[in-house]
Amino acid sequence: MIRIGTSGYSYDDWIGHFYPASLKKSDWLEFYARHFDTTELNFSYYKQPEAGMLERMAAKVPPGFVFTIKAFQGLTHERAEDNGGEFQTFVEALAPLIDQDKFGCVLAQFPFSFHATPENVNYVKLCRERFGDLPVVIEFRNREWLAPAIFQLLREQRLGFCCVDEPRFSSLMPPIAEATAPVAYVRFHGRNAQKWWRHEQAYERYDYTYSDEELGEWVPKIEKLNAEAQTTFVFANNHFQGQAITTARQLSMLLGQAIAKTS
Repeated sequence: MIRIGTSGYSYDDWIGHFYPASLKKSDWLEFYARHFDTTELNFSYYKQPEAGMLERMAAKVPPGFVFTIKAFQGLTHERAEDNGGEFQTFVEALAPLIDQDKFGCVLAQFPFSFHATPENVNYVKLCRERFGDLPVVIEFRNREWLAPAIFQLLREQRLGFCCVDEPRFSSLMPPIAEATAPVAYVRFHGRNAQKWWRHEQAYERYDYTYSDEELGEWVPKIEKLNAEAQTTFVFANNHFQGQAITTARQLSMLLGQAIAKTS
């Protein structure tokens, strides 16, 4: 199964580009769910999610809609030695999504500064232990992690590998497709090389419009992931002014056309 959506849905600059100006913010998720069957929650990176909030969000979407959720920054970026309690808080908050069968996986995105050291390999293993049996996908930003031994590690730990499309810097992950767990995952960050490292506002990094040709490069890769995994999540993260909506729709069309040709 391939599920296509956007990384986040609550952006003020989507008004007029996706959300009608007359639509209340409290109705955005319900409106979004009429167009897509999944979204990646990223507010949880900035603050720990609360079960009550996730329960209310789950009530706004129909059966069959699935959320993935980004791990809190204390788990992936700060990485204190005694953060077991933070893991527990995060995991317990997911109960409403799990109970309603609307939970897809956790996305644990590590920073570029997270190098492929023995210490950090052990931390990845610790993440598996502390997340318990939850499906978890790891996003490495640093290309140092691109090695057969790391893919083997992910498979042994039942951790998914996050495939990415982003600027083609030699230090970043290249656009490869690899499935290491039942859940496969792809994020489209855009290819704004000029603003990737140097920007005043974080959104500038993700200001990018994909062409059909660029997205078409991923069609056989996503089909490969779909053949190897039980569920493949595909999210557009080029969210500035609703460009992610266009990207998600383009991908749906391109993949639909490809599937139609082979059926």
